[in-house]
Amino acid sequence: MNTALLTLILLVVSNVFMTFAWYGHLKLSSAGISTNWPLYVVILVSWGIALLEYCCQVPANRIGFEGNGGPFSLMQLKVIQEVITLVVFIVFSLLLFDGFTLKWNHIAACVLLILAVWLVFLD
Repeated sequence: MNTALLTLILLVVSNVFMTFAWYGHLKLSSAGISTNWPLYVVILVSWGIALLEYCCQVPANRIGFEGNGGPFSLMQLKVIQEVITLVVFIVFSLLLFDGFTLKWNHIAACVLLILAVWLVFLD
């Protein structure tokens, strides 16, 4: 498999886990599942999910980094990761949170981040 594609796939998977680790407990709480869980339990569950995130994020950066033979510079990896994070967060929010609506300023922010990706790939 192409290292650029593998890097992107691992970044997407890691961000899915990250989004669940950071925001999934809010959905569980609003659904009444974790309402009575002590904060330390929520933190430990989130850490467990975040471990899965790291199992994809670290290899993605290692494989994708040009210093290790990958196609991306350090700055390119970071900006790509931020755009993936935003896209995954938007999809997660639209699917799981009824009150979430995508507004014009959210779309404008996405466009600016995509512009950031384009800029970071310029020589």
